[in-house]
Amino acid sequence: MRDIALAALDAATLAGASYADARVVLERSETVSVRTGRVDAIASSESHGLGVRVIADGAWGFSATADLSPDGIRQAAREAVALARAAARTWSAPVRVADAPVVTDQWRGRCEIDPFAVSLGDKLALLLTADEAMRAEPLVTVTAGSIDAFGVDKVFASTEGSVIEQSYTEVGAGIVAYAITDGEVHPRSYPNSHGGQTVQAGWEAVLALDLAGNAPRIAEQAAALTRAMPCPSTTTTVILDGSQVALQVHESIGHPTELDRVLGDEAAFAGTSWVRAADLNALTYGSEHLNVVADATTPGSIGSFGYDDEGVPAQRFDIVRRGVLTGFLSSRESAAAIGRSSTGCARASEWNRIPLVRMTTVSLEPGIWDFDDLVADTDEGIYMETNSSWSIDDKRLNFQFACEIGWEIKGGKLGRMIKNPNYTGITPAFWGSLDAVCSPKHWQVWGVPNCGKGEPMQVAHVAHGAAPARFRNVQVGVAR
Repeated sequence: MRDIALAALDAATLAGASYADARVVLERSETVSVRTGRVDAIASSESHGLGVRVIADGAWGFSATADLSPDGIRQAAREAVALARAAARTWSAPVRVADAPVVTDQWRGRCEIDPFAVSLGDKLALLLTADEAMRAEPLVTVTAGSIDAFGVDKVFASTEGSVIEQSYTEVGAGIVAYAITDGEVHPRSYPNSHGGQTVQAGWEAVLALDLAGNAPRIAEQAAALTRAMPCPSTTTTVILDGSQVALQVHESIGHPTELDRVLGDEAAFAGTSWVRAADLNALTYGSEHLNVVADATTPGSIGSFGYDDEGVPAQRFDIVRRGVLTGFLSSRESAAAIGRSSTGCARASEWNRIPLVRMTTVSLEPGIWDFDDLVADTDEGIYMETNSSWSIDDKRLNFQFACEIGWEIKGGKLGRMIKNPNYTGITPAFWGSLDAVCSPKHWQVWGVPNCGKGEPMQVAHVAHGAAPARFRNVQVGVAR
């Protein structure tokens, strides 16, 4: 892979590129799923290819190929240069990129047990055992479960002299029970909705989830939701569980602080931003309890790596500190546009895609509260768990989220169960209403393996650390 990358750089330079980088990527994936007692799907794939990005005549060009023969490599490099020269006829100013260190290094993510070495029989047995446990609840009529594995080996090289080898493995797993009555569907998921939890690790992480052990509890809750009270339409205090806070961070802080969106260079797939470059160190994003960091060095997170796809080292930096905007997610080009260094967030989803500004592990820092104390400190409100749906406008301002389950809070205690809990808000006002975050004891990193952006769309793997948090004066019960 290293020789292929270096050959691509030589070919691009000979063709006239003033700068070039090359990524050679080998990806493997496997999915196993069951539904209501039966095997639903078994799929695996492997993809190996080269992506070449160049600057020629002051413009970007990019090409990719799965033909890794000498002729295929040269053709891809020449095509990237030709595309750059064609693009140069329309640019208003030449491409500028921020400086980056020249690096020769290797990086490998944690993995104790190779998930691709575990037999399909063992994976199906684990899922079917959990599935059977959920179907023991009579009101649960549909069940589902899945296990995913994803592996990457990658070499990055640039004409500036960097040569970086990286490899990592990710696993994801989850189950869901559906109770269906009177035309309503009540899902209950574990450990999270939309496919469960995904981490950078091996098979040991799937075993640690104990899907079968948690199956009876979520099935019982799905059945109980059929008898639960509807979410009231009112304005009240809301406590969100960590997984829902994570998605709130993703949609209303992560995406709006991607610098390509801020600069107006990216607008595809629900995407500009309400934030301006001039807002840095000036904009009040939320309350003094809002502290958000991006940390691509977080162990076990699918938003972690050694170097981004421009060869910039993984970093930890503030995005919001005590409620004030203090940083952007950036690439070398977007950082140069505002006179700053790259924060190492240029990532491509595959070898045949050009790097974009993407989230890494963007997290709400923990506070000081124990969860039970936070509930006891709340006279009246609603506690909500596990996302079921969401919607947010293109500027990431006006949003609506719904959760799978909720409980009313009365006199500092959790009370009756609530079905279809949901809330709405405006980003700065909502984060301005944050008045408490639970402690590191309750803090967890949640993987988001399906973050879409770009045209053609790229699906990135990102993550968010979060703990349960409390928000005042929130409008709830808006989707009845």
